[in-house]
Amino acid sequence: MHRLYKILLCSAVCLALASGCALLEQSAQQIPRPWVAVIVKSTQSTFWKTVQSGVKAAANEYNLQYTFEGPLSEEDAETQNQMIEDAVAKGAKVIVLSAIDAEASKPTIEHAIQAGVKVIVMDSDVKAEGISVRVGTDNYAAGQAAANALLEARPDTKRIGMVGFDVRTENGQARERGFTDAIAQDGRAQIVEQIHSPSDSVQVQAATRALLRRQPKLDAVVTFNEITTLGVGHAIEEMRCKERVHVVGFDNNVVSVGMLESGEIDTLIVQNPFAMGYLCMSNAAILLANRSVLEPEITTEIRVVSRDNMYSEENQRFLFSFTENP
Repeated sequence: MHRLYKILLCSAVCLALASGCALLEQSAQQIPRPWVAVIVKSTQSTFWKTVQSGVKAAANEYNLQYTFEGPLSEEDAETQNQMIEDAVAKGAKVIVLSAIDAEASKPTIEHAIQAGVKVIVMDSDVKAEGISVRVGTDNYAAGQAAANALLEARPDTKRIGMVGFDVRTENGQARERGFTDAIAQDGRAQIVEQIHSPSDSVQVQAATRALLRRQPKLDAVVTFNEITTLGVGHAIEEMRCKERVHVVGFDNNVVSVGMLESGEIDTLIVQNPFAMGYLCMSNAAILLANRSVLEPEITTEIRVVSRDNMYSEENQRFLFSFTENP
């Protein structure tokens, strides 16, 4: 009887422990994780996929749930604003935004802030009051870095063509200002023509081809994001002028890195999109805990990568950044 009593007692204790663990697990599952809405310019390019990898890594670390969306076109500010409105209506506590149009998104974002949503800006700013954190490249300095890299590699440069993207987008405009100011300050070269094209590589290729035909004496072409860099590189390849025209572009993917190796592109200004995504989410976790962020403005690193230094260990990490299917 004494032995039977011990067996029954042990069984009861095990059953109670198992029931307790099940209740704890059920309770944990019933506690909703805070939701962060990440709304970017597009989800199509390598740049944004790498941003999403950073978002996912931080979300896992800080136990956050998130959505990651953007329009099909990096020029579709109307759809992006609708995504912001939908996120507010669905109860997002924090919105992370990379704005297509700095002006057009202002009232939408200010309405979100008035509704109690915390807003973090990633890389491309919006001219709204009450932004909690800004994370991204110093775009003006990145434009200056592009100019300095060009003039260092080709000090005899006289005539430059610029291929920009959406004129409403703050980060592109800041890069262009940084580049033009640095060229003007140096004084050796001049920008003979500046064009803008939608962030579509086929359209950029056609626009660049036309630019090269109008300006056959160009020494260099500079462009300011991943997609325009691809379009310019394809145009240089098509026109067979890589020996004559020096190209400085932005961002990186497998194709543009291949063009860096083969000579259609001479320099890439490479950003750190993984860090942008990660830092936005880690700061979202701080805001969700009702704590003050340590830095309201966080600048992420850039690297100037050319054929001469692209094989260094540090630059290889930047050129082939970690991505996965989120």
